[in-house]
Amino acid sequence: MSALNRVPSLMARAGTASALTIAAVGGSLVVPGVASDAEAATPATKALQVAASKKGSPYKWGAAGPHRFDCSGLTLYSFKKAGKSLPRTAAQQYNKTRHISVGNRKAGDLVFFHSGSSVYHVGIYAGKGKIWHSPKSGEVVKLQKIWTKSVWYGRVK
Repeated sequence: MSALNRVPSLMARAGTASALTIAAVGGSLVVPGVASDAEAATPATKALQVAASKKGSPYKWGAAGPHRFDCSGLTLYSFKKAGKSLPRTAAQQYNKTRHISVGNRKAGDLVFFHSGSSVYHVGIYAGKGKIWHSPKSGEVVKLQKIWTKSVWYGRVK
């Protein structure tokens, strides 16, 4: 039985139960802005979850996991775990994605930072103007607000 189908029966049994009560009996709630079971199954959402699970992993130039990452190594690793292949560098990844506008971006899309026509960094869009990425030497994988307008978006095919 899907989580969505259990909510009405749990609510009927629980009456005016709180969310904590429902969670305690093994139920789940439909919460706006949270992926449904079907959405959670997409490769992009899976890749986003993998990247988030690597929070705190140290940056290492040329590393593609599972414990250390550079920027494109994190995206490569995350999408590989989601069943999609990407090339190694940020620029190569940009060339392999379907380019999309800022208005069409969705969680799980790649965010490419560029200077002129040169792509120099990549992260995975998390929604609300934030990305999961492995920034630079001395830092760790983290969720961070996009800090520039010099970005392009790409959707993994």
